[in-house]
Amino acid sequence: MTKTNPGNFFEDFRLGQDIVHATPRTVTCGDVALYIALTGARFALHSADTFALALGLDAAPVDDLLVFHMVFGKTVPDISLNAVANLGYAAGRFGVPVYPGDTLATRSTVIGLKENSNRQTGTVYVRSVGTNQRGEMVLDYCRWVMVRKRDPEAVVPAGTVPNLPEAVRVADLVVPVHLNLNDYNTAAAGSPHLWDDYQAGERIDHADGMTIEEAEHALATRLYQNTARVHFNQHTESQGRFGRRLIYGGHIISLARALSFNGLANALRVAAINGGRHVAPTFAGDTIYAWTEVLETQALTARHDVGALRLRTIATKDRPCADFPGAGADGKYDPAVVLDLDYWALMPRRG
Repeated sequence: MTKTNPGNFFEDFRLGQDIVHATPRTVTCGDVALYIALTGARFALHSADTFALALGLDAAPVDDLLVFHMVFGKTVPDISLNAVANLGYAAGRFGVPVYPGDTLATRSTVIGLKENSNRQTGTVYVRSVGTNQRGEMVLDYCRWVMVRKRDPEAVVPAGTVPNLPEAVRVADLVVPVHLNLNDYNTAAAGSPHLWDDYQAGERIDHADGMTIEEAEHALATRLYQNTARVHFNQHTESQGRFGRRLIYGGHIISLARALSFNGLANALRVAAINGGRHVAPTFAGDTIYAWTEVLETQALTARHDVGALRLRTIATKDRPCADFPGAGADGKYDPAVVLDLDYWALMPRRG
């Protein structure tokens, strides 16, 4: 009897199945420093205790996407160890801020299953919830992933696809309880542009690019304790579909967010992920660029110091983004597009 974990295959999942993921993770200042080193993230709220204290918080909160990756990483051994591809995200909502010293744990519920016509794979839909040591929600999101079958002939239940929202409602966005932006320091934050300065339909080319080194993406994925083999094992991946290791798609999300500082420096919190697609694979040596379209601007009920921007960020590889339209009229993307991410960000308003 083997004592190792082979991971779940498609036929191992059941609708409504509840999975408690192993290895709670205490977040440290070292994790935060390493995340900055690997992504170049420089949003002031996550960089300086003094900046966060001036806004009423206890300290600089952990970057929202670092929280996302740590919560996500817990799910990989049970959900996507045998995945072909992570297909998309929806209904992602960030909860209470996470601070160094907090311990994160994750559990998932299977909310949909659909076998593919080739009978070799199927799509697994899960809702994953990350909580801190007090049981408070830090992240609640859905994703769907294509998973291999162990036995192509295995009979599986009829397909069920969940009905997921197009976007998280503005009323459901979580603003940290003690956050007060009335004395927000735009000079320290790095930009004079606040929520009032953005308009729906506006496009922002973030201009800069970042080339990914082999060691960087592997180290980043280990930081999140993401055990998916496709990111690490060149011995097996050299015989795979691409002949080399894939970069974890979440690392591309983080790079795109880091690049978006140039133009969105005051987007101080990712409040929700409405939807996202990893459009094409990325490999070491690729240079990532990003641009963002403002989809909506929404005021928040009973808050006059902060507003919400619904943003669509497109990341490309080896081609600057100034003239990219995203998905074409036929729904197809330019071959250089690697990420299409729709999310809500919180930003200070003018007093």
